[in-house]
Amino acid sequence: MKKKNHVLVTGGAGYIGAHTVIELLNAGYEVTAIDSLERSEIRIVEGVKSITGKEFGFHKVDCLDESAMEQVFATHRFDSVIHFAAYKSVNESVEKPLLYYKNNLGSLMVLLDAMKRYQVRDLIFSSSCTVYGQPDQIPVDESAPFKKAESPYGASKQLCERILEDVATEGIRVVSLRYFNPIGAHPSGLIGELPIGVPNNLVPYVTQTAAGVRQQLTVFGNDYNTTDGSCLRDFIHVCDVASAHVNAIDFLQEQKSAKLFEAFNLGTGVGVSVLELVKKFIEVTGVNLNYKIGPRRPGDVEKVYADPKKVMNGLKWKAKYDLGQSLQHAWQWEKKIRGLV
Repeated sequence: MKKKNHVLVTGGAGYIGAHTVIELLNAGYEVTAIDSLERSEIRIVEGVKSITGKEFGFHKVDCLDESAMEQVFATHRFDSVIHFAAYKSVNESVEKPLLYYKNNLGSLMVLLDAMKRYQVRDLIFSSSCTVYGQPDQIPVDESAPFKKAESPYGASKQLCERILEDVATEGIRVVSLRYFNPIGAHPSGLIGELPIGVPNNLVPYVTQTAAGVRQQLTVFGNDYNTTDGSCLRDFIHVCDVASAHVNAIDFLQEQKSAKLFEAFNLGTGVGVSVLELVKKFIEVTGVNLNYKIGPRRPGDVEKVYADPKKVMNGLKWKAKYDLGQSLQHAWQWEKKIRGLV
């Protein structure tokens, strides 16, 4: 790895983006992060600096703003880009599909235009296991075909990957990382997930219920074809997700090809049911959790977890945190932001 290789991180104040900035700084990269701060907070940027003891460039920029993006590229020389900036709520995307298509596709195209003009060729793209829909085979590997997406969010990720496959023929080299279910927080307790309003993801709802912010957690369905009837997922610690992006940049730097599109599943390979996660949270924290069983939720996939062989071999990466540690770190962060520590 070239010391001081300069990486642009879009959405760098977001949940996964901020954790990735930490990994990049600790690996010796120079980092410039941009974020609109529409769905994140500047205190996360300060938390990153506190954790690493290192400074990095930060600019409040919306990736849809072509002139602002032009200014960012005109005043820096980037070697690589990691693109996180996107809306990510499945539920919201069902309610506001045009918002999701405009933001998630539009921001990518503005970014790609700037990369081409300034001859930046290496891109790590933040994708999702939602591109698979409900796979025919579990665990799912990267050869699985894309099925009709369950939501506009998932469809936007499918379309973004198609765009990236096409531009790869023009000399942009792409690694697309398809995340399964990122959870947890930095072990320091200084940064973590900051959902806006009622959380759409399971673990923030669990921790908010434990902290008394939410009255009760609803487990959607207990009659699925799984071990205990609840949905099965692949939960992965956010720091493990973040570290894979550093490996992906290293991977691209080692490639001799001028044209490349490569996708990797980012998961643990372990299927965990919603009820198993709830019980594990109670076990590792000692906190009782008020929950009930509710009806199935429209759009939920019954079961999905990753076959991680390709990412383990291709990127020399594997998850190091287990479910219990992930939940402990999420609870530690929740207690901090609620003033319970």
